[in-house]
Amino acid sequence: MKGFGLDRAAEPKGSIPVTAWKLDDSPELRPGEMKISVNRIDFERTNFNQICSICGYDEEQVKKRIMKIVGERHKLHNPYTESSGMFSGTIQEITPEFKGNTELKEGDDIICLTPLAGLPLFLEDITSVDMGYGQIKCRGYVICFESVQLVKQEDFKGEESKYLLRALEVEGSLCRVSRELKRMKPSKSLIIGANPVEAMFYAKIASDSNVGSVDNILVMDSSYSHIYEKESLEKAFGKLAARIYFVDLSTPMEASQILFAGENGQLADVVVNLESIEGAETLANCIVKDNGMVCYTGMSDNYTKGLLIADCFGKEVNHCTLDGYEKEAYPFAVSLINGLLPELFMLDKLMNRADLKKNFAEVKRKERTKNAARKIDDFIYMSDTTETMVEEILNVAQYDCNVIIQGETGVGKEKVFNLIHQNSPRRGKPCIKINCATIQENLAESEFFGYEKGAFTGAHSDGKEGYFELANNGTLFLDEIGSLSLAMQSKLLRVLQENTYYRVGGTQPRHVNVRVVCASNIPLKKLVDEGQFREDLYYRLNICMINVPPLRMRKDDITCLSQAFIKGYSEKYGVKKEFSNDALEELREYHWPGNVRELENTVHRLYISEKEHIIDGIAVDMLINESLYDITHFDMRKEGSSGEKMDFNSAMNRQEKNLIAFALKKCRTTRAAAEFLGIPQATLARKKVKHSL
Repeated sequence: MKGFGLDRAAEPKGSIPVTAWKLDDSPELRPGEMKISVNRIDFERTNFNQICSICGYDEEQVKKRIMKIVGERHKLHNPYTESSGMFSGTIQEITPEFKGNTELKEGDDIICLTPLAGLPLFLEDITSVDMGYGQIKCRGYVICFESVQLVKQEDFKGEESKYLLRALEVEGSLCRVSRELKRMKPSKSLIIGANPVEAMFYAKIASDSNVGSVDNILVMDSSYSHIYEKESLEKAFGKLAARIYFVDLSTPMEASQILFAGENGQLADVVVNLESIEGAETLANCIVKDNGMVCYTGMSDNYTKGLLIADCFGKEVNHCTLDGYEKEAYPFAVSLINGLLPELFMLDKLMNRADLKKNFAEVKRKERTKNAARKIDDFIYMSDTTETMVEEILNVAQYDCNVIIQGETGVGKEKVFNLIHQNSPRRGKPCIKINCATIQENLAESEFFGYEKGAFTGAHSDGKEGYFELANNGTLFLDEIGSLSLAMQSKLLRVLQENTYYRVGGTQPRHVNVRVVCASNIPLKKLVDEGQFREDLYYRLNICMINVPPLRMRKDDITCLSQAFIKGYSEKYGVKKEFSNDALEELREYHWPGNVRELENTVHRLYISEKEHIIDGIAVDMLINESLYDITHFDMRKEGSSGEKMDFNSAMNRQEKNLIAFALKKCRTTRAAAEFLGIPQATLARKKVKHSL
């Protein structure tokens, strides 16, 4: 196992680099290592699309997120898609003990064929992001081991290297599809494309499979029509695509009717699906012939659904999932790119004109305008910040991995969990929610794992099922997991590692299949650093982390949540009440230290306390600032309770101080406070000094 960099796995200890959460990226080389300066990284497309979607296709945000990922993990690795990327660079230093590719020397330009998921990576800077190719230009270094596959970059240099790097990223699929198509010699192929560059690769392979006599059809989702002009795409593809269609892949039956009409009812011999949009696999099986072939090339393709759909259609279809490492990848990719350079140059011009960043942003803007307040399951939101979080949640939901949800008290962590579960492959299966803070330590083991008959005094005669048993084949939500004792954390770790446990008092192991989602209002990494949470359990749980922003950071959500809450109470109590515009503005401007839970409580109180059907801004202001209003009340009884005469000047000074303090706290600035009180700013400033405020 020497030469795989096992000693570089920093957290957790004892793992192999590709499965580790964090690697040691220190620049000091160890025997058998090589240091390479990196200049370009090509991302696996699912990984890149996810990052761009989360960042709203904003280049600066994409840069920051990539730097954050690499900074935290010291490698490029998406733990829930299990994907990363490849890179090109220049060899800086080789240790004398290095026994890998001995033909390489310092100063050689290379391309690495081993994904970055298992290689220590340090990024100094990201200079640019290529949205079309899913690549970044950057400065930094990578530590390579003897097992790493490196080739000299002799064929393409400079900007042309991006073509080769992109082809090598998907080389496993390209090589396998090529072999299958040469065997089949199709007369008609259909490519469902997500990216024009990759679609062009497969169109070229299809054309070469039958000496250029293949009728290639390119199909793209209609959302891309905002980005790519059909006429320009047709010109770039040239003879590689006989026809190009834009259809709505989310409605595959309607899309298939468009294709049937356009192709005069002729079906394809082979369909290559590059798109991860749900519905693409249905369309692929609709449009393929009996005894034809459907090729699934992406990591997120719904291969299983494709099989089921073909069975429902009564079609005999050869389904192929095509990916993986190929020894002949480099010469194959070089040959492919050499045959495509004119088309790729033209496609580059199209993609540069398209301005992907602006167009994707425009598509998202139109979607938001069409439906300002959005609701997914029971999750209501409006802000861009929450939109980004929801996209990340929905992406994470489809991968059957453990998740940590972090956020302040009251932000809606359980709502986030519900959204994960309802959009996961385990929806409809058991869903058990536990607040760990309410479990007594001496009962924790029996609560989690159950107990056998007669396990202890007072035990039920039939024994008891534990949380894991109840959640089997489903999802277990552990809220406030940080409150569990270290001993219980140890037992929980064993279940997560081995998927087996023993009931209290039991002797037979019980097997369990449970997805664990946990939540904490205190960052678990902080608890790890303080010795209150096991580090190995943290990394077992932290496959993916969802950070829920506080309500004050997503103010646009306050409006739609307030309206949803008041509507809910109107339906509950049978009396319709609404907020005025100034009331909504008052709610929006409050800082909400208790987050969504406090907002809901406040709306409930307003509904009960206000007699009018329209709740105005004054009512909201008086409720959310009731402590401030209280200090402005002058209590005559208290002042005169001693029986002595009141000191008029002293009482007025106290009242003046309270009013100024109230205005300053409410308005935040002296200018706004002066306007609120109807006095000059200079007067307010003078009285502020007078009362030491």
